[in-house]
Amino acid sequence: MHFFRPLLRLAPLNLAVVAAALMLLAPRDARAEALLLIEAESGKVLQAENATIPWYPASVTKIMTAYVTLKAVKDGKLTLDTLLTVSPTAASQSPSKMGFRPGTQVTVDNALKMMMVKSANDMAVVLAEGVGGSIDGFSAMMNQTAQKLGMTQTSYVNPNGLPADGQITSARDLGILSRSFLRDLPEYEYFVHIPAIRFGKRITPNFNKLIGRYPGADGFKTGFICASGYNLVASASRNGRRLIAVVLGANSGTARAVKAAQLLERGFSQDTLSWLRPALGTVDSLAPVDASPPNLRDEMCGGHRKRPASDDDDALIATNGGTGGSTSLTGGEAQVTFFTAGLQPPTMKASDLMASAAAAVEPVPVYTGPTRTGAALIAAVAADADQQATPKARGKKSRVAAKKPDASDKPKDAGKDAKSSAKLDAKPDAKGEAKPAARPVKHANAKPDAAAKGAEKPAANGDSAAKPAKPKTTTKPAKPAPNNS
Repeated sequence: MHFFRPLLRLAPLNLAVVAAALMLLAPRDARAEALLLIEAESGKVLQAENATIPWYPASVTKIMTAYVTLKAVKDGKLTLDTLLTVSPTAASQSPSKMGFRPGTQVTVDNALKMMMVKSANDMAVVLAEGVGGSIDGFSAMMNQTAQKLGMTQTSYVNPNGLPADGQITSARDLGILSRSFLRDLPEYEYFVHIPAIRFGKRITPNFNKLIGRYPGADGFKTGFICASGYNLVASASRNGRRLIAVVLGANSGTARAVKAAQLLERGFSQDTLSWLRPALGTVDSLAPVDASPPNLRDEMCGGHRKRPASDDDDALIATNGGTGGSTSLTGGEAQVTFFTAGLQPPTMKASDLMASAAAAVEPVPVYTGPTRTGAALIAAVAADADQQATPKARGKKSRVAAKKPDASDKPKDAGKDAKSSAKLDAKPDAKGEAKPAARPVKHANAKPDAAAKGAEKPAANGDSAAKPAKPKTTTKPAKPAPNNS
């Protein structure tokens, strides 16, 4: 209180200012959730809550997968046109995935787009095997990169974020990684803000709901497994200033987007009480907390859910004004309205903005096979669309026959691997990333390069589908986390 004694001598009207300042400095809600807001250029921390508590990253892992891959491209070790082959290990990954059969070829460029927009777990493994030779080899590269960047709370055992005890990060480390991506790979930044992709007839929008809704939103990545809750790293630019928001442990896909929008808006807005807040330093200087990651499985995927949780969760949790159970930002979403350029009305609640339709865009085409342009590209997209067609003339028996090769493509020990898969989310109700907004067309007459059975029903599964087959090559990282299954 010594700091506020001079203020108490001021006019009574200023007492309200003092009270508000005390509220800002008061301890926050203890609910398991981590929030971080930083300036992209300087790394200055604008807000931090539980930002250095270890957390399960889920599919925000793929930011590092993209960083390591694109760094290899920039260093000349491969190109965006390099063809990679889908292995049985990649094909066996749990949804969300493209579902290509083993032997299918895809360029680094297309694999990156599929991974970052659809959060395709099979494409993450394709990239890992193409760049690092194996999941183990690539995970070692990820860990080396994390240490080099100063991500002291992070360890990786796989490239896609599927459940694993040793797959750990923090909001602090994700802020460091996102800044590094923008600083080190500016020429490849477009991979983190593609609004939608089109594969054949199927259109998949970016799971980051800020893209196309929040003014200036320009990245990064979502993630969800039952143990982590709903995660989001988001960035936005306004008036030449770029901010990065990290939300870990929100309880719905919409809630994490609302929280990120509130964080970003607070950072962009002029706050008359900002001078009363203590300086938080830079993201690198935040002191790590030595603790085990919270396991939110029961809260996120317990029986109280009316429907299985997944990364494409449109349900906005109504608790505390629709902010997903936390009042740490403003004490209730009703108090948060912000300027939305070009939108009517000129001020809008974050939840209303996230519920609105995204800006119309032309999806970026992705396809299998080598790089194509012009007429060849049109033909490749059409060929993939033809493979997705389901002629009515083909009966049920033919559809079943078309699916049989998918099972034979799995490695012989896939069943054994599934049993030893991540302990965190092995139950049938554990759903992960994610369900596309547009219902995909079933691939009844899939040909060799067509999307396999896993891609036919991405909405029903996700990053943490029941008993996902996990390759045996996974090894423990340098800093294994305790078993929280």
